[in-house]
Amino acid sequence: MEAEAVAKDWWLYRGNGGSEERRARLETGFPPPWRDFTGVPDPLYRPPECAGPAWERTWRRGEGYVPDGPETDVVNTALHLRRPLLITGKPGVGKSTLAHGIAADLGLGPVLQWPITSRTVLRDGLYLYDAVGRLQEAGLEQLRPPGSAAADRPAAGGGPSISRYLRLGPLGTALLPQTRPRVLLVDEIDKSDIDLPGDLLTVFEDGGFLIPELARLAQEDPTVAIGTEDDPEAVVRITQGRVQCRHFPVVVLTSNGERDFPPAFLRRCVRLHLEPPGPEKLARIVRRRLGVDIEDGDEYQDLVRAFTDRGADGDLATDQLLNAIQLRLAGAWSAPADRERFLDTVMQRLTGPTA
Repeated sequence: MEAEAVAKDWWLYRGNGGSEERRARLETGFPPPWRDFTGVPDPLYRPPECAGPAWERTWRRGEGYVPDGPETDVVNTALHLRRPLLITGKPGVGKSTLAHGIAADLGLGPVLQWPITSRTVLRDGLYLYDAVGRLQEAGLEQLRPPGSAAADRPAAGGGPSISRYLRLGPLGTALLPQTRPRVLLVDEIDKSDIDLPGDLLTVFEDGGFLIPELARLAQEDPTVAIGTEDDPEAVVRITQGRVQCRHFPVVVLTSNGERDFPPAFLRRCVRLHLEPPGPEKLARIVRRRLGVDIEDGDEYQDLVRAFTDRGADGDLATDQLLNAIQLRLAGAWSAPADRERFLDTVMQRLTGPTA
């Protein structure tokens, strides 16, 4: 049985909203001594609030997530220990949605997303530097006559300011010193190059990183303002080229199990495996997402049974069931003779036989 979770006093994340008191406990709580970081926030930098289109996307995706008790225990363990949360499970079980659920439940602002491919390297997540663009601008500077508009952009070394060509990536933005932690979703880490998990270890342990391009200029320009992943124009000041967090971000790494990870990486993560939801949890998901009580109609119960039966022969994603019920709510595919074609259309297996 998948009974709805009963909240425990130590939980920060509960999955049911009402986050102000619990977010305050997260911000002011006592981290382990080895996870207590010392970054100083830039008083002029304002991270995104819980408003606007980016937050709306996070909230709409996350507020419908339905956690059970055991997974809520694991999420809160990662929050208290300030450790990355490594979530494994089949495609479609809600791994990425859980990251949005944490942000929505605790009011931590829009989720920062870092999708991983086989070509992704650590610097992609930390910062982006347009060295070619800066060199081209430096060449144009030499061609401009004295007293032109370009003359009001001085920089160390006589070239164009480096700040316009640097921008923090999703991981770099998450590690900025802020009064509240941000949620970072590192999606499909198992698709990465073999070196990326190991490269992340130092950053996760230190809670910060150095931008060499800024460190080399530190004597001439000790503080440089650069853009962030949220907004290239919303600059934050970086001193001595060092980004150092104050609160370790809520890092959620997802994996479909396509590869194993080195023990050193696993040791530094809190691990959670998500199983496909059973009938009772499916009913709660449908109720929260669509406002439909499955017990109110035989057709909805029939769709759940069909979803469960088809899932026994090959993987299905929970949103396929939601799509099927949404279509029925709209009156689509309602003819009894269309039942099998309807199921074949909206519940195609992700693995295993297709029919």
